[in-house]
Amino acid sequence: MKRIAVIPGDGIGPEVIREAVLVLERLRETHDVQLQFTDFDWGAEKFLREGVSLPEGALEMLSRDFDAILAGAFGDPRIPSNKVAEDVLLGMRRGLDLYINLRPVRLLDARLSPLRDRKVEDIDFVVFRENTEGAYCGAGGFLKKGTADEIATQEELNTRRGVERIIVAAFEYARANGRKRVTMADKSNVQRFGGDLWQRVCKEVGSRYPEIETNHQYVDAMSMFMVLDPAQYDVVVSNNLFGDILTDLGAAIVGGLGLAASGNIHPGRVSLFEPVHGSAPPLAGKGIANPIGAILTAAIMLDYLGYKTASVALESAVQQSVLNGETTRDLGGTLSTSEAGKAIRQRIQ
Repeated sequence: MKRIAVIPGDGIGPEVIREAVLVLERLRETHDVQLQFTDFDWGAEKFLREGVSLPEGALEMLSRDFDAILAGAFGDPRIPSNKVAEDVLLGMRRGLDLYINLRPVRLLDARLSPLRDRKVEDIDFVVFRENTEGAYCGAGGFLKKGTADEIATQEELNTRRGVERIIVAAFEYARANGRKRVTMADKSNVQRFGGDLWQRVCKEVGSRYPEIETNHQYVDAMSMFMVLDPAQYDVVVSNNLFGDILTDLGAAIVGGLGLAASGNIHPGRVSLFEPVHGSAPPLAGKGIANPIGAILTAAIMLDYLGYKTASVALESAVQQSVLNGETTRDLGGTLSTSEAGKAIRQRIQ
């Protein structure tokens, strides 16, 4: 039995996570998926009510008692500082050392891509984004804040250990899944020190995997090529900032953030799985949010937990629903959030 901590979060989070859990419950019937769910109310409401974002001892409890975390989205306009999202989401990523941010970029239906004449086989790659350091490490500060001479510094941290382990993860994934190329994206022609470390480590790691092509692109060029020729990519690996930007572009070329799934992973440890789209407060409570990002996130979680067959069945059910127009309005359909989730459940055999 795998134990899942469910944190619906804010905005549309509870609506889409509800559908993801219902799909997982369906898979318990069809594929003997053994999951036990425990709900946690960490989010804006709890913070406004109790002043608590991530409770004391939460990370230790999650590490000790759970196999995975399924989370919705965090962020509420009533909390302008975004404190809850930073404490809960970033707190779990950093505190649990979830160094792999895994984001698939896969076209489910050619009609969904804004790119002309693209077939589903033209866009199918996976991005490995370093998830614990880089420009998101929180280092920096202010001098003379609030004056005309104010200076703000935002530092980027790259460690040999952090860079090597994310690149190794990308190559290991490529080897395990029959992918032929790993492309590393950086800006080493300008960011000479961190870029030099990424360049050297990528070459060293790549030499251990002679059957896999090691490729490099500057991130600005990759942003262009992802639009002009996305078929060239198999596995992409990059730092925290560039990986974040590239994966949102990746979501756009396959149909939008409503389809985007992700995993925050440390192999062999409790890991966090969340859709990419955010809390989207204007959509909350209207029954129009797209649940596919959350449902595909559940598929990534199933694969991580060892339920590969169930994961593939779920991805297939999602694609069949999309191909048959059983979607919410953002994808051209007419279904509500719950109706779209039901359509996917009915296609799981």
